[in-house]
Amino acid sequence: MSDLLRQTISVVIITQDEEERTAKAIKSCLPFADEIVVVDGGSKDETVQKAQALGCQVYINPWPGYAKQRNFGANKASSDWIFMLDSDEEVDPDLARALNNWKQQPADDVYAYRFKRVGNFFDAWLETTSDELIRLYQKQYVSIPEVVVHEGPDPGDLPVGQIAGTIWHYGFRSLHDHVLRFNKYTDLDALALLQQGKTYSSVRLIIRPLARFFQKYLIQRMYCKGMAGLSVALLWSYYEILKELKLYELTWSASKSKSKTKLGTLTSSNPPEASA
Repeated sequence: MSDLLRQTISVVIITQDEEERTAKAIKSCLPFADEIVVVDGGSKDETVQKAQALGCQVYINPWPGYAKQRNFGANKASSDWIFMLDSDEEVDPDLARALNNWKQQPADDVYAYRFKRVGNFFDAWLETTSDELIRLYQKQYVSIPEVVVHEGPDPGDLPVGQIAGTIWHYGFRSLHDHVLRFNKYTDLDALALLQQGKTYSSVRLIIRPLARFFQKYLIQRMYCKGMAGLSVALLWSYYEILKELKLYELTWSASKSKSKTKLGTLTSSNPPEASA
């Protein structure tokens, strides 16, 4: 097939202080990537050096937020087709082969593609909770909206396809790390809700954790995964509790600030009478 019809893919990975995981992510992409762009937020370990040694284009960009960092990388990429990967993810060989086959096909009317992603916990792969995520997109038509959290390519009404294969997500490091990351993400989730005009709800605080546990443990059959499945279901319930309580804290803080401002305005507009 003519090289003029062959698609090229730029892989974009954002990372910071993840030298081992980033190296594995890069190596999993080498069989299909025409270019790998790594955007580092300011690592203090050997992440940058290892990425450079593997032939990547490396850019250091002080952390501006998830969406902005991904768009920064996409803008640096030479290909129009961007494959978005996290530093703790790996492309399996079947998906790498499928992507190579896709590159040989002429352009069609599909502007983004979904892939199956499977995560792990306590060395158990949680296939029943796998995601279907858009990770390959044509940047000329599709971009990543600059939301606070849970960013991803948004194709709007454009056609989206699917390519067979799996992205393996090595998200579990330790319970300590997991709780720290849940704490960070619930901060961002609560802020996003506040920016959307949402306010705290006692009903959500009670119902959503229970619903999330039911979803994970029963509907998604986490009960088949032993302690790993039970831990995941309980942690996601905890996530919902934290998110709602943090939204309450944000609205409470905003209300408190407004009260102080109003009190200060009233005080300044009614100064005490001068003594005779």
